[in-house]
Amino acid sequence: MDDDKKRRLASKRELARKLQKAEIEARKKAIKNRKPFKGLQIRPTTSLFDEKGKQEPGEKNWAGFGFDIHPQVTLISAIFLVVFISLTIIYPDVAERTFATIMSGITKNAGWFFILAANLFIIAALYFAFGKYGNIRIGGNDAQPEFSKFGWYAMLLSAGMGIGLLFWSVGEPISHLGSPSPMFGSIDPGAPRAAQAAMATTFFHWGIHPWAIYSIVGLGLAFFAYNRGLPLTIRSVFYPLIGNKIYGFWGNVIDVLSVLATLTGLATSLGLGVSQVNAGLNFLFGINISTGIQVGLIIGITGLATASVVMGLDGGVKRLSEINMVLAGVFMLFILIAGPTVYILSGFTQNIGYYMSNFVEMSLWTETFRDTNWQGAWTIFYWAWWISWSPFVGMFIARISKGRTVREFILGVLLVPSLLSFFWMSVFGGTAIYLQTNGIGDIASAVSSDVSIALFAMLEYLPWTQLLSVVGIILVTVFFVTSSDSGSLVVDHLTSGGKLDSPVPQRVFWAVMEGVVAAALLIGGGLTALQTASVLTGLPFAIILLLLIYSLNAGFSQEYEIEEAVRKKLREVEEEHFLNEAINAAVQDEALVNSDK
Repeated sequence: MDDDKKRRLASKRELARKLQKAEIEARKKAIKNRKPFKGLQIRPTTSLFDEKGKQEPGEKNWAGFGFDIHPQVTLISAIFLVVFISLTIIYPDVAERTFATIMSGITKNAGWFFILAANLFIIAALYFAFGKYGNIRIGGNDAQPEFSKFGWYAMLLSAGMGIGLLFWSVGEPISHLGSPSPMFGSIDPGAPRAAQAAMATTFFHWGIHPWAIYSIVGLGLAFFAYNRGLPLTIRSVFYPLIGNKIYGFWGNVIDVLSVLATLTGLATSLGLGVSQVNAGLNFLFGINISTGIQVGLIIGITGLATASVVMGLDGGVKRLSEINMVLAGVFMLFILIAGPTVYILSGFTQNIGYYMSNFVEMSLWTETFRDTNWQGAWTIFYWAWWISWSPFVGMFIARISKGRTVREFILGVLLVPSLLSFFWMSVFGGTAIYLQTNGIGDIASAVSSDVSIALFAMLEYLPWTQLLSVVGIILVTVFFVTSSDSGSLVVDHLTSGGKLDSPVPQRVFWAVMEGVVAAALLIGGGLTALQTASVLTGLPFAIILLLLIYSLNAGFSQEYEIEEAVRKKLREVEEEHFLNEAINAAVQDEALVNSDK
């Protein structure tokens, strides 16, 4: 190696050493000189880097008898649920009337709030993705993704699949076909315009809005867990606002509401799932559709979920999820091929265009100038349901997204699952609409009598009806099991102070509790009770999530200022290094010239 190469290599090594040293010093200085948060905080000096009073996950837990619980969160949540379940089962008629009254009152008086909140989540997601915070990396600058992009997208798709897509994929488009949203004006039921409006409305309910909610919650959990080392619970996201008080009363309130929202969101899905299983068994074997049968199914399937819990993540839910995803994909492809393939693919393309062209109006429409409450049973219910589901889905997304930038995270979560939902709805909903509008089958009558039988009513007009119906029942059952198992894992995080590993008996307890809540809601009013539970818990939790946006912005702001200070210092060091190198080179050249003379 000649002297010039040796000199360049030494220069690079010296620069690397200087930069490493400068980064450490600049980061310490930036952290020391950080600005205190201002706004909603209780303690004006609160800082993300305040180690005083910080607690480790589960530090004050009660442990024993197979449990490891955060006492306040667990006991308050459990007491509330026991009282709710007991009253609902003892007084089912009163519960049914109460649920109907609550549902009507909230949707009529607070519907505008849900509509506004859902749009604020989209605005916040786009702001974080395309603004100055877009390059912030979850886990820090040196963090690397734990999964390939393909693997990450695949897991996002699995998060987007669930009981809801199976339950509503036929029932919702057919319902809107017969009773189009009043937003589209006067449309004849069953007309081509009604079919277009039906698919656009379905896309609206299963598209960007829910995934914007999930992306904000997931991003907040991931940032404060991986970048700040706080427990993986909803309370941690509020550190910029209340500091170490997240470990006290207000943190407990936040996590209790998170537990209740998660359980009611899961109970809604599980209730819909057993209704659909009951409908499938009625279609195949003539078993009666009744609340008693559905409660029995809940008991049986919850038993399977409990077995999955005991087997653990790798042996239970992971294997079931993999099998179910493959089965769901094959099921969808078969419907695509056996059904009106060209009609489905053409509709998928056109429906996306129509959805995009009407996106703003659908997003902000609130029935202000109409004496109707169409939104109450549809849009408001969905937005509340997604908000209730957000701790569950958000925590799953957070756990798989370390190493992604904010921009990559937001765009991946918003676009990939939304497109899958659009395609799934186009395959199943498009097939059902084709059969209905071409007079091949009367699916609308089945849906109007009981929406849970919609899928099986459509399968009756396709080849291999019996086999497909069995596959549909298996899919719903396994989705029930995996949702219950995963849900109990999330609730465990919340009720154990953020600990990632909780005892098996504790997870079994929450898996059973999810099934009991679903059974109680079915006894106390069926679909109306399920919808009311989501809306009732979704309302206060929506306020929490809006505060979450403010808190996350505060966290990003401080992170950005620190990283900018570090980058500025590194540029200064690099420029100084090259300037010194240039001066040294010039001095050496001049010395050589003088020596030659």
